[in-house]
Amino acid sequence: MFSERTSVGLDVHARSTTAWALDCETGEVFSERLVVNTDDVIAWVAGLPQPAAVAYEAGPTGFALARALDLVGVRCVVAAPSKMERPAGDRVKTDKRDAQRLAKLLRMDELPAVRVPSREEEAARDLVRARDDVRRDLARTRNRVSKLLLRQGRVYCGGTGWTQVHHQWLFSQRFPAPDTQFAYDEQLGQVLTLEMMRDRFDRQIAAAAERPQWAPVVHRLACLRGISTLTAFGLAVEVGDWHRFTGATIGAYLGLVPSEHSSGPNRSLGPITKTGNTHARRLLVEVAWHHYRPYGRPGVTLHRRMQQVPVPVRLRADLGNRRLHQRWENFLARKKNTNVAAVAVARELAGWCWSLAVMED
Repeated sequence: MFSERTSVGLDVHARSTTAWALDCETGEVFSERLVVNTDDVIAWVAGLPQPAAVAYEAGPTGFALARALDLVGVRCVVAAPSKMERPAGDRVKTDKRDAQRLAKLLRMDELPAVRVPSREEEAARDLVRARDDVRRDLARTRNRVSKLLLRQGRVYCGGTGWTQVHHQWLFSQRFPAPDTQFAYDEQLGQVLTLEMMRDRFDRQIAAAAERPQWAPVVHRLACLRGISTLTAFGLAVEVGDWHRFTGATIGAYLGLVPSEHSSGPNRSLGPITKTGNTHARRLLVEVAWHHYRPYGRPGVTLHRRMQQVPVPVRLRADLGNRRLHQRWENFLARKKNTNVAAVAVARELAGWCWSLAVMED
């Protein structure tokens, strides 16, 4: 419940910050346009009638301001923009009005807040997301190389692509036109550069996953089929504190539940909401496809991972692997679209990940 004297709303942009504050005792209003300087914002807030509470929307500016305010003892709420409703008739939008709206919603305790991650969590997320950027760049560059070869009538038929054998075939390709050869060499060189960069990221992530902060959760999640160290670390850092969810709510947090538009006796369900963490949702859907294949007993790699966790966790993970494959069989027996089935399995998989992460030894 709001207990401070002054409520402050900040509309934070890359090069400016618009501040609006309301003294709830006297009704006095304070407004200022500040430069992007955390010290200036803190100094302005400190000059208001105390105690004060601050709110601003989550965005590309990150959480540095929230952490700085927390260090000086000022409560800061970082609001989720996607969950803030705006009246349909409100057609005037300015920085000052946005800051005023935040301050008033903070005063009424009507702001949907997001969790501010620690510096260590944010650093780990930067690592995982940078690796994902490299993955996407590598896929696009490989596609450009393949299409250039296809335009020249060169098609690789020697098996799986992008293996050592395939790389040797790529290096042997020569074209009569110098310009084509130059374009091909440059794009192939970019592929090799991105592959080496990806490998460096993988090694750094493998080392980070063994740190005490992440190792217990990573080892537990890796007991599920399809979850390697890279995927487990990605899920761990994106979700953060697993204890703030339940098995029923984590699917909604990751945007894996159906959208709904119901009124009275009519109930209409639509596609999944796709809210929340996009990266974690993609990882879960990719893992869900690994449970399509039958599951009898753990393979060599999975068995080795299971030896790193306590027996109760191991048994729970084995039960989850069997249950998730059974879900696939049920969907296939009902002739469900496989993409729809994969998302449904991913939603249940999120619950199994949560149960392993919060399970006591």
